[in-house]
Amino acid sequence: MNSASRLTRWVVGILGIIITSVVFLVPFAFVLLTASKSSKEAGKLAFSLPTEFHLFDNVVAVFEARNNMLTTAFINSTILTVASVALMVVFGSMIAYVLARRKSRLNGLINAMVLAGLIVPPAVVPTIWVLQGLNLFKTLPGLIFIEVAFGLSFTILIMRAFVATIPKEIDEAAIIDGAGPIRLFFQVIFPLLRSVIITVVVVQSVAVFNDFQNPLYFLPGDANATVQLTLYNFRSQFSTQYNLLFTNILIITIPLLIMYLIFQRQIVAGMTSGAVKG
Repeated sequence: MNSASRLTRWVVGILGIIITSVVFLVPFAFVLLTASKSSKEAGKLAFSLPTEFHLFDNVVAVFEARNNMLTTAFINSTILTVASVALMVVFGSMIAYVLARRKSRLNGLINAMVLAGLIVPPAVVPTIWVLQGLNLFKTLPGLIFIEVAFGLSFTILIMRAFVATIPKEIDEAAIIDGAGPIRLFFQVIFPLLRSVIITVVVVQSVAVFNDFQNPLYFLPGDANATVQLTLYNFRSQFSTQYNLLFTNILIITIPLLIMYLIFQRQIVAGMTSGAVKG
């Protein structure tokens, strides 16, 4: 039975690797091949090797399109992602710590509101009215606040589960040593959240960097374009430059792919660390 069980696990593992490779690598290969073709050849949308490689020329054309709009978009997306994720980590960890440590009658209501942030769809028009009233509509700070508001629920949930695994004796020892609330959190608790912080940073960075809907609604205008909105550069009413479109997709995919490959182990550790309370 043991030999049969090991063989079954081995076969299932091999099948899982094959299926995963097909699901993730085949689309990436199609994007790379199409990005390497000429405009005429790419228009066929065939999964085949290009007769001549034009990847470098396509990359140059993508960056030069519409007065280097992609460069501006990368700057905007980088500022948006870094600022939004930083605020999510700081505020999310503080809220999660309070919810995990201080039990009160309001915890149930707060938890319901956090869950509602994951379930209830955003209201676009009222949000635009609020941003206009605050003079933040069509501004990068306004979109940063939007991204933080929409991503805070996930951050709180995952961090609260991790904070629950930290022994309360650590808090008590820090308080005995004279640490106040701010010092207790930022010098004692916050460094212990390293693994879950990496998970939140990677997951939320991908979400914010790849966000298409919120920049489209709340940050219109070429000067405010983010990387996902640059995909419109190569589409028109009657034709699409597929070679440049897929080159654009390839360029904006590479930074997040590299980040994921670097931190993949920390992501798994952070996601599972709060599963069992110590």
